[in-house]
Amino acid sequence: MENKTSLFASSNGRILLLDGSMGTMLQKRGMKPGTIPELLNITDPALVQSVHRDYARAGSDIVYANTFGANPDKLKNTGFSLEEVIAAAIDNVRTAAPDCLCALDIGPLGQLLEPLGTLSFEDAYDKFAAIVRAGKTADLIVIETMADLYETKAALLAAKENSDLPVLVSMTFQEDGRTFTGTTPEIFARTMTGLGADCLGINCSAGPDTLVPLLKEVLANTHLPVAAKPNAGLPDPRDGSYSLSDAQFVQDLLPALEAGVTVAGGCCGTTPETIQALKAAVTDLQPDRIPCEPKSVVCSALQSVTADKVCPIGERLNPTGKKRFQQALKDRDFAYLISQALEQVEAGAAILDLNVGAPGIDETALLPEAVKRIQSVVDVPLQLDSSNPAALEAALRVYNGKPSVNSVSAEQEKLKAVLPLVKRYGASVVGLALDEEGIPKTAEKRLENAEKILKACEEAGIAREDVWIDCLSLTVSAQQEQAMETLKAIRTLSDRGIQTTLGVSNISFGLPDRGLLTATFLTMAMTAGMRLPIVNVNNPQIRGALDAFMVLNGQDANARAFIDSSPHEMGGNSPVTKPVKSDAGSNGTPLSQAIQKGLKDEAAALARDYLKTRDSLALTEEELIPALDQVGKDYETGVIFLPQLLQAASAAQSVFEEIRMKNAQSGGSQVNRGTIVMATVKGDIHDIGKNIASTILETYGYQVLDLGRDVDPAVIVQTVKEKDIRLVGLSALMTTTLPAMEETVKQLKALPNPPKVMVGGAVVTPEYAESIGADYYCADAMADCAAAREVFGQ
Repeated sequence: MENKTSLFASSNGRILLLDGSMGTMLQKRGMKPGTIPELLNITDPALVQSVHRDYARAGSDIVYANTFGANPDKLKNTGFSLEEVIAAAIDNVRTAAPDCLCALDIGPLGQLLEPLGTLSFEDAYDKFAAIVRAGKTADLIVIETMADLYETKAALLAAKENSDLPVLVSMTFQEDGRTFTGTTPEIFARTMTGLGADCLGINCSAGPDTLVPLLKEVLANTHLPVAAKPNAGLPDPRDGSYSLSDAQFVQDLLPALEAGVTVAGGCCGTTPETIQALKAAVTDLQPDRIPCEPKSVVCSALQSVTADKVCPIGERLNPTGKKRFQQALKDRDFAYLISQALEQVEAGAAILDLNVGAPGIDETALLPEAVKRIQSVVDVPLQLDSSNPAALEAALRVYNGKPSVNSVSAEQEKLKAVLPLVKRYGASVVGLALDEEGIPKTAEKRLENAEKILKACEEAGIAREDVWIDCLSLTVSAQQEQAMETLKAIRTLSDRGIQTTLGVSNISFGLPDRGLLTATFLTMAMTAGMRLPIVNVNNPQIRGALDAFMVLNGQDANARAFIDSSPHEMGGNSPVTKPVKSDAGSNGTPLSQAIQKGLKDEAAALARDYLKTRDSLALTEEELIPALDQVGKDYETGVIFLPQLLQAASAAQSVFEEIRMKNAQSGGSQVNRGTIVMATVKGDIHDIGKNIASTILETYGYQVLDLGRDVDPAVIVQTVKEKDIRLVGLSALMTTTLPAMEETVKQLKALPNPPKVMVGGAVVTPEYAESIGADYYCADAMADCAAAREVFGQ
């Protein structure tokens, strides 16, 4: 298919209709709890075909094969191969809906990727690639219900590299407008558009009314067709019914369609009748699409940066002239690199330039590893700085988000080596305004080289807004006139709407008082229009110039950031130094800061030093728990998200390990604030949420007996009796398994000394928890910790 995006494009205003929920229909037609739906493709094809047939008759243009959970792990030990199940699923669509397009439906793998979990990006890619190859006879691929941007990237790369089918990529978002792992619609749209998706969408989540603003944000951040496949509202935990009627579902979805969504269907709770109602409503609809705004954006999985204002790029992750940095690279001392990254972020860097090129270093191996390690702790986007195309590709492949590449030049050899990588992985690129003749002496020649780079990028399919031109600064100690030539080039490009960047500190090389000279030139360059300075943000003079400029150009509203960062009190022309704030307190000590930042190695080392002079109880109560409580508060208030929460948990666990070893050596008692049984209830195989809760509970010092998933009530009850358990945590994701949760609670409460029970999961509500006799409804892992503190009297 020459233009794969055209499959999803609106034709004469016509909305392309997807199908509705397969799971809802299978449940309505008698699928037993605990059944693996994908196996029905072989064991009961007539049942699966009946659902496909009804959606085709209702008006669906695209019907999803019953392959959502068909992955190597889920089908292991079922007696059926991945290839058999997927082939049967596609055949069922062909048989029941021959006039519809067949979509290979790919859902999440059910495991958290590193650094949140243990599944590597490479292994996730391999699993998705196997699914894609098994489904090669489908008409298109749908990657849906994704919550982790990293996993979504692995799936999309697997789809693009193992088939030539069009790909629709869809994520699911929470009420706060972010995915489970903290990604926003803008980050999703910019990243997946760059990686080559053919259509973007949002599915599942809550009802269509809550998706409308999120879909509008996606529309504003991609030129691709956009799809909506929302749930029919919220489920009733009692009977599994959903809150929205078909008419209300359609009415709530219409604003998104009018805004430009051209592909639509239904997720959980929707039926053929829903699709029929949707088709009737959109027959004469004429969407007026929200335009995609062309802007220069780079992002991590959690944070996006738009170059419409000054965005400092930290320059210190570079071994040039830095013996300590070079030694860290040789020793693979990533803790040092992370500390340098954190210091720059805390000083105000919006982006970090990362360069690991040094003599004796295998850059192709080290750069991707450095990307992974730094992204596990730091949220800001990275700029991958290397002249080695192989190293760049390795790093671009594992980067989570949309990075910048530093750099290319107007030299044809470099353009041919790097631009295909920039296009393939959807990055921005820095273009050095030099060519085979070296650095130009005039602004005019710099501009000529810039145009060569821009033209080459355009021919490679790279958007103009994704090209940042470095007009090159030379030391004024040798070529004083070059400063003004650089500024002239910056001003001209800025007037043309081209983003410019600059390694500012080169200007002062070889001169005294470099900070003053660099800061002054930085201000001149920003005044000329440069918005992406590569600087040492930790230098007070540089930081001061940035802060002052942001006030004067209106970027810092009411000078709030300037006032907060200033070391002086206001008043008169003679500044009075502000009193230095103490770092004392639960979130100010080095150990608690290391935990909060997720610095595992540093936290362990500080804990070892602490335990040389104080006991483990003091460490737990005075350092560890207060630090985790602060992390919990930040998580609950949206200051941090799941990745930071789990990284802090990992750092805290390293401290607990030091405590355990110390106690074992001294013969002291091991830390255990209480023992808790955790389980996913009978018939339910989804356990990511339960695993996260278990991790956080263990971090707080509780011993967790994790019984796994699909656990029979009798097993839970027997464990409680044998171990004299005081608290049990139960999880369920599917409405069909809620009766098993109710039965488990009933049996536990019938014990002579019943434990307290906390319940949670996507389909569980506070009202349902109360109705089945549970003691606590826990919406997330921090709520589990609050329940545990109450039960164990802490």
